[in-house]
Amino acid sequence: MVVLGEVTINSGNTGSLPTRSILTSVDVMGAERVQDKNVMNSWELIGQMPGIQLTEFRLGAESGKPSFRAFNGEGYINGIKLLIDGVPGNINSGNMRHLDMIFPLDIEYIEVVRGTNDPRYGLHNIGGNINVATRQGGNYINARLSVGSFNTQEVQATLGHESGGFAQNYFVAKQDSDGYRDHSRSKKYGVGGKWFYTSDAGGLKAGLIARIYSHEAKSPGYMTASELAADRWQSAPRNANDHDSRDMQQLSGHLDYQLSQNLAYSSKLYYNSIDDDRHVTYSSYSGSTLPRQRRLWNEKHLGWINTLTWQANEQIAIEGGFNYEHQNNRYRRYRYAYAEPTNFSTPASTANDDSYTLDNFGAYVQAVIKPGRSWKIVPAIRTDTFKGHTTLNATGQTYPLQDYDWINQPKLSIVYSPSAAFSVYGNWGRTFQIVTGSRSPAYLTTGTAEIKPSINTGIELGTKFRLTERTEARIALWQQDATAEVANLPSANATQNLGETRRKGVDFQINAHITDKIKLWFSHAYQEAKIVGGYTSDGISLVGKEVFSTPRHITNVGMDYQVTESLRFDLQGRAQSSYYIDDQNSKGKYGGYILFNGGVHYALTKNLEIDLQIKNMFNRKYEYVWYDNFFYPASSYQPMFSPGAGRSFYASLNVKI
Repeated sequence: MVVLGEVTINSGNTGSLPTRSILTSVDVMGAERVQDKNVMNSWELIGQMPGIQLTEFRLGAESGKPSFRAFNGEGYINGIKLLIDGVPGNINSGNMRHLDMIFPLDIEYIEVVRGTNDPRYGLHNIGGNINVATRQGGNYINARLSVGSFNTQEVQATLGHESGGFAQNYFVAKQDSDGYRDHSRSKKYGVGGKWFYTSDAGGLKAGLIARIYSHEAKSPGYMTASELAADRWQSAPRNANDHDSRDMQQLSGHLDYQLSQNLAYSSKLYYNSIDDDRHVTYSSYSGSTLPRQRRLWNEKHLGWINTLTWQANEQIAIEGGFNYEHQNNRYRRYRYAYAEPTNFSTPASTANDDSYTLDNFGAYVQAVIKPGRSWKIVPAIRTDTFKGHTTLNATGQTYPLQDYDWINQPKLSIVYSPSAAFSVYGNWGRTFQIVTGSRSPAYLTTGTAEIKPSINTGIELGTKFRLTERTEARIALWQQDATAEVANLPSANATQNLGETRRKGVDFQINAHITDKIKLWFSHAYQEAKIVGGYTSDGISLVGKEVFSTPRHITNVGMDYQVTESLRFDLQGRAQSSYYIDDQNSKGKYGGYILFNGGVHYALTKNLEIDLQIKNMFNRKYEYVWYDNFFYPASSYQPMFSPGAGRSFYASLNVKI
């Protein structure tokens, strides 16, 4: 495990094996790198971590998400599992919308697990997972008041009180901003509470976590190349009625119980919901109703996670577990006649009105075997199965989910550590992708062909070493092969078979405390995602083509300089290379950038601190780009742009009691 910043992970004496003791490619970013950052959305924080690609839509509530290991964030191939306090946070399609519920001041640490050797999770855990752990326990009162560019105003407040084995934590936040583009006003708030009881001996810990979140946002829409060149901050007239209303809730019960000295049980029962009403205009094309849509998502997920851990002796530990999740979802999509701007009052047609369920049962077992002081061997196997049905509400017809049978996923990790300062590791494992959504091919509607899950087989070789007492580094080579991978966008009923794919890359990172006052970090990830076999749904071979929207290079660099006890400077840089935007790799490369953010932090007193931050300090122009081949005749396909923000400034007042 490589740690970025200071991290406190309080697992007590109960619960399952800690991630850092069983997995190899793990990064943890602590609160000191998170809580003092000004971001519009919390997924931006994860971009500080090694090898993370950020896909920045920046269209109101549909803002973006992180990804890694050459899985892009377009929404077509959602390969990363999201967890919040260990509770799954992906919606049915795999998108990470529940991540927006978490604000920086409530985050304790963020943990990223890369690769295919983690058996704890199945659905969406294709290339790895991200766990955002929030603050629990302690006695504190913290508040952060921020103002900044684009008339941004934000308040966050959190309180922790712990006494007699009972811990209470509360959080509230509100953010308003006019946005850096025309027609991008955003208002959101989040409220949360955590209540936990720990027995005197520490053998029992039980608690409840509850959160609600609401977001109202206007959407400036995508621009053509000519519109971008004319005014990159404009919103075209066609998008004047585009907006999004999103409400989310999360409720979870947690139990950790030490059954005996060597046997521990952990359980989580959770409920997630999202209600999303999005009005979106993709283009000004007048020959079809396709570019003008209203999309309504209503999802309710109920799940139960259980693990049992047996520490047989110092050489052997065995952990097993199972999970069950039931999804009850509805998706409605309406299309509207041409108008500038779109008139969303009366639909011209209904593209979707579907009610669908998805049930997932998964189980795993893994062992941590230490045959000698320097060796650790972790064999594991996981299996998942799925059931469900969809109902087309217009006709009342019901269809079953694809029959995937049991999806078995063996895994193996080996670590050799001849000293505390050096280790070599290798891991091999399998994960899977199933097709999600409310219609074919996820469900066997009329004429749908039966499909099998796409099986991903990954291998990784790496080394972690300490160059000096306070300088550590990691180098890893990895490869991940997938059978019959599918690019699937459920919101548009757009599915394309990519065929066999191969992702591979090299990760390098180094973290150094040069002096007591100066910390430096650097990471570079080279990644490649190519199609190596098979044909598309149209019988076209894409062999040799790169998977679209996947940059080859991702780089992070940063510095913290504690000038005096009261004064601190920080600097972060992030870069990614350009990428192909179409599956044929024929429409050029876009999306590359080099960005720097900086901050000055000054403690007025022990309890009061001010921050001054600058983002995109060199005012670099950059854009998220996608290839619009849905709504026009083929002769009019074109790139569409969503520009990133220019230079911006923020000032914050932090209260810590």
